[in-house]
Amino acid sequence: MTDVLVIFGPNLNMLGTREPEIYGADSMADIMAAVADRAADLGRRVEMVQSNDEAVLVTTIQNAREDAASILFNLAAYTHTSVALRDALAMFDGPKVEVHLSNNDRREDFRQASMTAGVSDGSIVGFGSDSFLLGLEAIHRLLIRRGDNGMVRQIMNGDIG
Repeated sequence: MTDVLVIFGPNLNMLGTREPEIYGADSMADIMAAVADRAADLGRRVEMVQSNDEAVLVTTIQNAREDAASILFNLAAYTHTSVALRDALAMFDGPKVEVHLSNNDRREDFRQASMTAGVSDGSIVGFGSDSFLLGLEAIHRLLIRRGDNGMVRQIMNGDIG
């Protein structure tokens, strides 16, 4: 089972070249590598998915009900429009943390409303690529509160040698 499913929504595959003055210079690959490194430090197994397709994201979240302990997500533009993604997240029982690179509250009016915040444990916004790392830390702490201590469980299962 994956400890943390990390979801990147539409256009995040263009990070690093897409409006770097808003989203920063880090590519999605850079962010994925940083998240994977920090997850390993925390003793957490991560899986990362990016899609520009809403249906793929809905199915990924639905499948996570069986395959993941938590979800860290940036649904990008779908954050503001997708009832389907909100409903899929609402069905997931584990910790869920929403992250955004920019501070949505300082952006256009339509970006200030999140369809998914109400079904999340919390949101981290405005810290650039560090938003993902801060979100990972939050997920880690939420999992510990639920009794999932990551590294201890892995050692007991013999996954670390």
